[in-house]
Amino acid sequence: MRPAAFLPALLLASACSLVACASHAGPRGKPESQRSDAAYALRPDAMEFADDVAARHDLDPAWVRKALGQARNLPVVSRLMQPAPPGQPKNWNAYRSRFIDATRIAAGVRFWQENRGTLARAEQEFGVPAEIIVGIVGVETIYGQQMGDFRIIDALATLAFDFPASHPRAAERTQYFRNELDQFLAWCQEKHVNPLRPRGSYAGAWGMPQFMPSSLARWGVDYDDDKHIDLARDADDVIGSVANYFKGYGWIPGMPAYYPVRLDPARTDLDALLAPDILPTFSVARFQELGAVLDGPALEHKGPLALIELQNGGDPPTYVAGTENFYVITRYNWSSYYAMAVIELGREVKEALGATSARNP
Repeated sequence: MRPAAFLPALLLASACSLVACASHAGPRGKPESQRSDAAYALRPDAMEFADDVAARHDLDPAWVRKALGQARNLPVVSRLMQPAPPGQPKNWNAYRSRFIDATRIAAGVRFWQENRGTLARAEQEFGVPAEIIVGIVGVETIYGQQMGDFRIIDALATLAFDFPASHPRAAERTQYFRNELDQFLAWCQEKHVNPLRPRGSYAGAWGMPQFMPSSLARWGVDYDDDKHIDLARDADDVIGSVANYFKGYGWIPGMPAYYPVRLDPARTDLDALLAPDILPTFSVARFQELGAVLDGPALEHKGPLALIELQNGGDPPTYVAGTENFYVITRYNWSSYYAMAVIELGREVKEALGATSARNP
């Protein structure tokens, strides 16, 4: 599932955490995620879009019109897409604390214990470590505990036809969500799914791993061979699909996601090191010429590296040397903070699992 450059692939790190904020009772006592404006059946632009979808995918136009016509505008979804207020400093430690805590680690240990065989199989077949898969599912939905309660068709229709015009990238994002709505309707027809039933995040992401419709279509795997891909309830399909996603984006088996790094204050060219952002660009030799000091196994790394900066509010930033695998994790959500949370949650769960196994051999 490759999203457009403006939007993370599976979407919006921690969409589920925002779902909880968005579902509070409004002034009429009804959860905001359920309050809506008129159905899109009354919108000529939506019905024209439905006819285009039907023509592109050779679907029954009446079915597509009926399905999309029952979608309703959710004002809260449009509000949640507004950019964060400017001037809010990033803080890795605060971000980390949202996703790595005792509750999430304990849930991760249970998920790993219950799916040990499938995780091992996926690691062998796709080359993606179990802790990365476990980290993704934990960060996204706490292993299925917070998958969102928005009707996906409502969320996608709202963002396809009523994306906030004041957003600086409104046109680009509108097109992205129209493509996702197109994929969702085609998938529902192909799989004989009632398009009014699937529920997920305010951005239209679905299931334990929060796949967008295009990702489900491209990377979804029926990993237990039951002739059905279920990312909401079937952990086998979840594990296989996440592993397939990472393999598809170029995960390199055996490569660390990052290495420790120190900056030499006397010769560090920080502007040059940070210019490529999270895209691995520098050879080990060039990395060190620019003042990024590596030790141990990092010195033998054969691929390109990126200097990853994680700001800590008013405190000094944290830096790591990101590899191509770090970059692959950011294809799931375009954020170095998200990628580090995935890596560290997976590591914490793995260590807790080992301690549990040691106590209960």
